[in-house]
Amino acid sequence: MERPSEMSGVWKRVVVIGGGVAGSLIAKSIQFHADVTLIDPKEYFEIPWASLRAMVEPSFAERSVIYHKDYLTNGRLVVSKVINISNSEVLTEEGHQVAYDYLVIATGHNDTFPKNRTERLEEYYAENEKIKGASSVLIVGGGPTGVELASEIAVDYPDKRVVLVHDGSRLLEFIGPKAADKTLEWLKSKNVEVKLRQSVELNNSSQGSKTYVTSSGEVIKADCLFMCTGKPLASAWLKETFLNNSIDNFGRLKVDENLRVKGYKNIFAIGDITDVKEIKQGYLAQKHALIAAKNLKLLLTGGKESKMAIHKPRTIKVIVSLGRHDAVAQFPLTTIIGLVPGLIKSKDLFVGKVRKQLGLHPHLLDS
Repeated sequence: MERPSEMSGVWKRVVVIGGGVAGSLIAKSIQFHADVTLIDPKEYFEIPWASLRAMVEPSFAERSVIYHKDYLTNGRLVVSKVINISNSEVLTEEGHQVAYDYLVIATGHNDTFPKNRTERLEEYYAENEKIKGASSVLIVGGGPTGVELASEIAVDYPDKRVVLVHDGSRLLEFIGPKAADKTLEWLKSKNVEVKLRQSVELNNSSQGSKTYVTSSGEVIKADCLFMCTGKPLASAWLKETFLNNSIDNFGRLKVDENLRVKGYKNIFAIGDITDVKEIKQGYLAQKHALIAAKNLKLLLTGGKESKMAIHKPRTIKVIVSLGRHDAVAQFPLTTIIGLVPGLIKSKDLFVGKVRKQLGLHPHLLDS
């Protein structure tokens, strides 16, 4: 299907800021319904929950780090950082001014990834060399990222000493204690040393001598360190814009049930940047994207606002991968650990599924 010429004025202009889990999917979903421009600081989309597997198996990233142009076949891509927005256009760092009729903000969390896909893949190979060459690994942070990385290393490199330090009273504080307890037992069974209620004083530690000191004075020697603590939301730039009053105290954009920024009929926000009361998870960000895409299509065709789809936060399932075969899963009525939830997530980490959702082959094909 050909894009109508811009001069014909047939299509409305939709600008999507941020090409992460939510932004990539909404841009892909509406590219044949509007004049779509995706603005992202990188030339690629990365499946974030696949990144820890890619550190122990760098070739895994070949499927999980995807050029935006591979799925955005009928839209425009601007590889740049957004520095300001007005009520009619977006301004990028390089001075591009991109006009919009509808705006979607999907900036997620702050990440410092290279702009270029090749460089990103090289980073994974470098991380992997670091892990392979280490006899001991220190991971700081016991959320899903720290737990999944510790699990991947413990399963693929059982001879390495893995120490996980977490300042909370239990692992995975965003889900129930039962799942956390089961995860702790699993990690211990793989000889991961878990130290709770402690943090690592990086100021008192000497990275040169590979010696780290915890808040309780314990000294840990480790050949490499991975910080897996939370990243801030990528919303600080919005405080300098006309949407300043739409941001809550946590830096999240306030949205209504249709995922529009409250008080604005033509501005949507989706994914982790929103103040929707639910656990921030990739598959929920995808859900936001599909609901907002549906609503945009309705508005673009002159449909009634009363017919717009509603996002209902609900008790949801959480699956945390534990290496290649196991996982811990919390469902509304039960918590299970082992091969069964592992079959759901751990083998492929939903990479094939996400690729299919973007209209790509689930596996890489030889060109």
